[in-house]
Amino acid sequence: MLDKSEIRPIRILLVEDNPGDIRLAQEALKEDKLSSDLYVVNDGMSAMQFLRGEGAYKDTPSPDLVLLDLNLPRMDGREVLAEVKRDPELSKIPIVVLTTSRNEEDVCRAYTLNCNCYVTKPVAFDDYIEVIKAIDSFWFSVVALPT
Repeated sequence: MLDKSEIRPIRILLVEDNPGDIRLAQEALKEDKLSSDLYVVNDGMSAMQFLRGEGAYKDTPSPDLVLLDLNLPRMDGREVLAEVKRDPELSKIPIVVLTTSRNEEDVCRAYTLNCNCYVTKPVAFDDYIEVIKAIDSFWFSVVALPT
């Protein structure tokens, strides 16, 4: 049996420009049972730099999971998703689209671009916390991820 000290924290990249949603995600992950490191970038260009280890992100580890908002400055989430899934070095990283959009066209397009999951952000605080916990639990307790 593995000692908990031998297990590295789960690395999650949150690509989100809304400070309130960032804070909610941070709170939800703090309350969760799993040990995780949350990295946050506020726009699509920064997300790509982070994922490629460029510039200010040259020493950051690759995330185990990306939580991606669709409506971002500089490069929107759809563009990020398309670019990540085209890149053989990045394409295996699971991407959960986490957005306010319930638009069927956004849902279909995200899956066409090969997102791994599409989740609509709840408005209520407690519901948002539960959604983040459920994502964390599912992706790191149920699913087998590539290493």
